[in-house]
Amino acid sequence: MVRTMDGGKIKGTNSGVNQSGVRDYNERLMLSMLQRHGAMPGIDVARRAGLSPQTVSVILRKLEKDGYVKRGEPIRGKVGKPSIPMELDPDGVLSLGLKVGRRSAELLLLDFAGNVRKHIHTSYTHPLPEDVLDFLKTGIDDIYAELSPDARERICGLGIAAPFELWKWHDVVGAPAKKFRTWKDFDFSSAVAEFSDLPVSLVNDSTAACRAEHLYAQGEKFQDYAYFFIGSFIGGGVVLNGTVFEGNRGNAGALGSLRSTGPLGESLQLVDLASLHLLEGRLVQAGLDPMQMWTQPQDWSAFTRYVEPWIGETAQELAKAALSICAVIDFEAIIIDGAFPENVRLELVERVKRYILKQDKRGLLTPTIAAGGIGETARAIGAASGPIFSQFFLNTNSGLSSI
Repeated sequence: MVRTMDGGKIKGTNSGVNQSGVRDYNERLMLSMLQRHGAMPGIDVARRAGLSPQTVSVILRKLEKDGYVKRGEPIRGKVGKPSIPMELDPDGVLSLGLKVGRRSAELLLLDFAGNVRKHIHTSYTHPLPEDVLDFLKTGIDDIYAELSPDARERICGLGIAAPFELWKWHDVVGAPAKKFRTWKDFDFSSAVAEFSDLPVSLVNDSTAACRAEHLYAQGEKFQDYAYFFIGSFIGGGVVLNGTVFEGNRGNAGALGSLRSTGPLGESLQLVDLASLHLLEGRLVQAGLDPMQMWTQPQDWSAFTRYVEPWIGETAQELAKAALSICAVIDFEAIIIDGAFPENVRLELVERVKRYILKQDKRGLLTPTIAAGGIGETARAIGAASGPIFSQFFLNTNSGLSSI
């Protein structure tokens, strides 16, 4: 298995620590810098980390020997000999990610640089534990069959992203209530242990999507932002101080539970007014097959007449929710993504921008409204990034400043 790094109690990330007893922290610091800022020469790493060039050189050589970083192309054109940037080695660490959705499941293999090496998808009318577990086991076998023995040893874990309290949503997804409630007592870690020795980590699906966005898309642009991911149900995530904030109980950023008002003045949650299950319901009423929403690759052109009004209604709700969120924390941006085609995402974001202009913003600073950069696979990518992040990078919300 991949050698993991045991980070201790850390008090700062802008500067490293030269004592040999906490070198694992410095390793995490450098790997985090290379992940966040891309390839850079050792002298730049030393400057950013506040460590001596000699200390950085020793650590980078060790990381290179272990297979976590590699040398990039020499940078020429400056005075003196060319400098050689160091970068994460994509082959250095691999991780598996499973997304359990209400209409589909995904399994993928992610490398150290955030590239998806393998992606497997299935759809269903509703998820049941035994079906998802069968999909996972078969998928892992298929992925392993294509890997070399060395690559298999580089897999550091399995991350699983699933909705919070999935068993409570049977009435909306149309699942048999008794069967669906078996999710309440289902233990993923124990079930996976029957056929794999990989360490398993669980995360809320929208938090996982937020993590993917932050690590591999908009992460370097914004330090503090709220994130919406619209799947069958809308959810969200929160990024503070340059790191996804999960909260003490792992349910921070439950933005789908924000209060809103229905068409008759009734009190509802955002999840009741800005989710894809509403569009799905309209397709059913029109006599269309809603499963075409989840078919890969996604193409919603056949039911544009139903998508357009959904976008307008959802954008109005997101505009109100975005300002409510910014009344609590001064987020510089609101990022919107979801399990829909890119053209739908871009149109939704543009509509939110327009509706924001019409809202009462007294006492608030208007946030930047931006489109997410990953799309439908964000939850699975975020799940797979969990084992990598926890074992090799720094969590800057553990009392830490940004790297």
